[in-house]
Amino acid sequence: MQQPPTALAPEQQHWKRNLFVCVLGSFSTIVAMTLLLPFLPLYVQQLGVQEPAAIARWSGVAYGATFFSAALTAPLWGKLADRYGRKLMLIRASLGMAIAMSLIGMATAPWQLVALRLLAGLLGGYASGSTILVAAQTPKEQTGWALGVLSSGIMAGNVVGPLLGGVLPPLIGIRHTFWLTGAVIFLAFLATTFLLKEAPRQAKKAAQSSSIEEKPVNLPVVRLMWLSGMLLIFANMSIEPIITLYVGQFVTGDHAITVTAGLVMAAAALGSIVSAPRLGRLADRIGHGRVLVYGLIACALLLIPQAFITAAWQLVVLRFLMGMALGGLMPCVTALIRHNVPQAQVGKMLGYSTSAQYVGQVSGPLFGGFVGGAFGMRPVFLATCVIMALCALLNARVLRRN
Repeated sequence: MQQPPTALAPEQQHWKRNLFVCVLGSFSTIVAMTLLLPFLPLYVQQLGVQEPAAIARWSGVAYGATFFSAALTAPLWGKLADRYGRKLMLIRASLGMAIAMSLIGMATAPWQLVALRLLAGLLGGYASGSTILVAAQTPKEQTGWALGVLSSGIMAGNVVGPLLGGVLPPLIGIRHTFWLTGAVIFLAFLATTFLLKEAPRQAKKAAQSSSIEEKPVNLPVVRLMWLSGMLLIFANMSIEPIITLYVGQFVTGDHAITVTAGLVMAAAALGSIVSAPRLGRLADRIGHGRVLVYGLIACALLLIPQAFITAAWQLVVLRFLMGMALGGLMPCVTALIRHNVPQAQVGKMLGYSTSAQYVGQVSGPLFGGFVGGAFGMRPVFLATCVIMALCALLNARVLRRN
C-alpha cells in the first residue's frame, strides 16, 4: 500500500485539503451556473423582450450558451492543466466565473446576456478542473471515495442553485443576486489561490520521467468511459422535459403538479448526493468496473417500474433510488479513465470526458421530448432502460477483456 506514491508524493501530502477546497469551489460555481433557471425569463423580460415566444427563445439560448461553450473548451483546459498546472486552471476558472457572473448582473440587452453566458462557459470549468486535479492527486486506493465526495458537492450545487434562484431575487433583486453570486465565487478564487497546494511543475516532470508507472493510453477503455459518462447524464436528463406532464396524470392542480415535479427532480439529485461517496469507497475496494456495470444494470431495472407507476409518490421514491444507483457511477468513470492513461495526459482525457457529458446533457432532454411527443411518456422510460442495459452489456464485455 505504501509503494505507489513515487510520482505524486508531494501532492498527495495535501490531497485531503485540496479535496475540501475543490468541493467548496465546485459547489459555488455550479450554484452560479444553475441559479438563474427559475428567474431567467423574468430577467429577459426586464432586458426589453416582451413577446412570450421571444422570451422563451432568448431564455433557452441564454441558458444553453454556458454549457455549449464549456463543452467546446473542456478538452483545451484539460490539456493546458497537464502542461501548466491544474491549480492555475482552477484559479483562472474561479476568477473568470466571478467576473462573468458580476457582468451578467449589468447586462442591458438580451444579446449581452447570451454573450456573457457564453463567456461564463468559456472562462469557467471549475468543476471539471477540480475533477482532473482530484483524480490526478488522490492516492489510487482512495480515488473512488474522493471523486464521490466531489460528485456530491457538484450535485448539491445543482440542487441548491435553482432553490436559491427562487428565493433570492424577490428579496434582493435579480441584478443583486448575480453580484452576490460573483462575490461568493470570488471567495472560492481566494481559497483556491491561497489554500490549494500543487507540486512545482519541474519536480513533477522529473518524477514522471523516472516513473515506471507510465504506460500508453488504454484507448478502448477510455473511449468506453466517454460513452458511458455521456449515457449516464443522458439517462438522468431524458425525462426532464416530460416530468411535469407525466406527474400531471396523477396529481390535480397547477400548484400541486409544480411542487411534485420539483420533488421528483430533486429526489434523483438527493439520491446521488447520499450514495456517491459510499459507492466510491465500495469501488475502491471491489473494483470500479464492477460497480459501474452493476450500477448500470440497477438503473436499467429501476427505469421499468417508472413507466408503470399508479401514483406520483412512487415516481419520487423510484427517482431517489435511481439517483442512488447513478451517484457513484460518474466517479467510477473518472477513476477508470485516470487509471488507464499516463499521468501527463489525465487532464486532456478527462476534458474529453467532460465534453461527452455535456453532449448527454443536451441530447437527453431532446430524446425524451421527441419520444414523449411521438409515442407517449411511458415509452421514454422504457427506451432509456434499453440504452442503459446495452451500456451495461458493453461495459461488461470490454472491461472483462481489458
